[in-house]
Amino acid sequence: MTATVPASPLQAHWPVPFARHSFAQAAEVNEVLARVFTVMRATDPGYRPGSSFYASSDDLLGRVDVPEFAALIQFIAQALQQTVKQANAGVWPQGRHALQLELTGVWFQVQNGAAFHDIHSHGNCSWSGVYYVQMDPPEQRQAHVELGALNGATRFYSPMFPLLGGAYMDMGNAWLQQATLDVTPQAGELLLFPALLAHKAMPYSGTKDRIVVSFNAQIHAPAGDKVFSYAAV
Repeated sequence: MTATVPASPLQAHWPVPFARHSFAQAAEVNEVLARVFTVMRATDPGYRPGSSFYASSDDLLGRVDVPEFAALIQFIAQALQQTVKQANAGVWPQGRHALQLELTGVWFQVQNGAAFHDIHSHGNCSWSGVYYVQMDPPEQRQAHVELGALNGATRFYSPMFPLLGGAYMDMGNAWLQQATLDVTPQAGELLLFPALLAHKAMPYSGTKDRIVVSFNAQIHAPAGDKVFSYAAV
């Protein structure tokens, strides 16, 4: 007797949702934000002039009061709502949900001179994101003699990355061995990803500073966040 195998028995579980959005108002908003953030950095008592890396405090929602920043926050909120809804399709209970989106921290970072932000993830939230305010165009960055294609890129690491060091590897699990995703961004782009996803801002060197806005987000239901029964199964 010959066993028959269904045509498509493969199932993919626990995928990592990831979204890339473009801000239609970037041309008029980014220039203003770059000036605002440059002034904020210069007037920060903790800033050391000439430093190649700077990160603000995460309270920008209460400190920046210009229409351009409000437009960016509105865009981020709309993109988050769309992305989170898609990521949870088939998991949330049926019906409409009056979900409450809270940005638990918003800050900006500036880097140049081959500075980088080492591997990290974000706690106390379910989603994180980064919006690119300013940097040299991709073709100009990639022409850098030493940094090349990774100049100013954002690298994401597979959640299985910590397991690969001691893993047995052969052709059967070749799909695991591409453990990083390098995103070559440009000004006006927004990346959204689960907060648990480890990532790194690769070294950047350019004629313009690399300026980004980063944030953490929580999404709650008014009646509570319980989705599944706590009963034993």
